[in-house]
Amino acid sequence: MHALPSLDSLRAMAAAGPPYDNGFLASLQRDPRTSARALYARCVRRATRNAALVARADAMMQFEREAHAAGFKRIAGVDEAGRGPLAGPIVGAAVVLAEPVPGLNDSKQLTSEQRELLFAELHDGRHAIGVAMLAPEIIDLQGIQAANYSCMAQAAAKIDPSPDFLLVDGFAIPGCRWPHKRIVKGDCLSQSIAAASIIAKVIRDRIMIELDRAYPRYGFAQHKGYGTQAHLDAIKTHGPCPAHRKSFAPVAEWAETGVLFPPSAR
Repeated sequence: MHALPSLDSLRAMAAAGPPYDNGFLASLQRDPRTSARALYARCVRRATRNAALVARADAMMQFEREAHAAGFKRIAGVDEAGRGPLAGPIVGAAVVLAEPVPGLNDSKQLTSEQRELLFAELHDGRHAIGVAMLAPEIIDLQGIQAANYSCMAQAAAKIDPSPDFLLVDGFAIPGCRWPHKRIVKGDCLSQSIAAASIIAKVIRDRIMIELDRAYPRYGFAQHKGYGTQAHLDAIKTHGPCPAHRKSFAPVAEWAETGVLFPPSAR
């Protein structure tokens, strides 16, 4: 009778998947040890979840497949983060995926930990990524919608080799140099747009954490510049700081009556 493999070796093999070799799963299922049977059940659950993620990733490649069928070769998903906040930059991202990435989704539907893991996976060298940022003063100068269009186009322009077609979350980009398709809720429907959503969100969140260190009175690390009550109260108490968008209410309303950027803002 052959000696049974150690539980530690089985756990290591389980941790390496999914996918799992059918022979490995069968041996776990036959193993008389309670711990091995429990490990088999965990592997089956993990394999089932992984299969669902792979299936969803494939379904989210529909628009990319349609563009390929139309003759385009390098399809980039484009999205932005930071259109609505009162402070911080707007960040645009564009991504040409080499292959589907299971787990991609609208960045807002993922935890920060999930976003960070997918961000690292997207930067593993297989995929092409372009990022652009526009500072608050540029947003104030151009207006948020024009800045939004500009930021997404600049992100796409930073991909090398250049894309030849864009899938854009929610917007058609006026004057865009590439043919493109607007997809409402595209970050939930397209792998490429979901990837861009995650890239833009993670980068912007990191910037807001840095701004929190520079201007600790505003709580940027917590609300990321959005108009929460705590953020509004901080603006009323301390006035706006250089990270704020002066054209956005209520920052603009405060600036009409207060001393802009008082020394106490830092």
